[in-house]
Amino acid sequence: MATKNEYNHEHAPRMEWARHAPEVYKAMVRLDAAARQGVDPTLLELVKIRASQLNHCAFCLDMHTKDALAAGESVDRIIQLSAWEESRHFYTAREIAAIELTEAVTVLTDGFVPDEVYERAAKQFEEAELAQLIAAITVINAWNRFGVTTRMAPGHYTPGQYNH
Repeated sequence: MATKNEYNHEHAPRMEWARHAPEVYKAMVRLDAAARQGVDPTLLELVKIRASQLNHCAFCLDMHTKDALAAGESVDRIIQLSAWEESRHFYTAREIAAIELTEAVTVLTDGFVPDEVYERAAKQFEEAELAQLIAAITVINAWNRFGVTTRMAPGHYTPGQYNH
């Protein structure tokens, strides 16, 4: 009989994809480093957390919430991120534009990013910054898909363990 406070067993990853596809992994690390150039680190973590929430990537949520906290992000802002539309006062207009763009790119409702979402982001970011932000959003979505598909187990990451 299980006790009241007994946790479920941790699932095993389906595979260690980075070990089996090392060149893809190395290319992803390089792409990640290139995509984040010029993107505010705090904003980048918010984007990575929000995309990972939408994609249900527990491994990336573990990683990026820990990295955000280690970088000084507040617990309140991280908690409220999943309900940002009701918690706009926790974020700047620039952050809201980035979060909204993250959702549009991640979900691709009706197969496209709405013009009004793109235009709000374009008002908050210079064109080069916006290009980098779009790249960063795309990269975290790719990482999420590797993590979710291979069932990478969360809970073992320490801040700064990886460079992505």
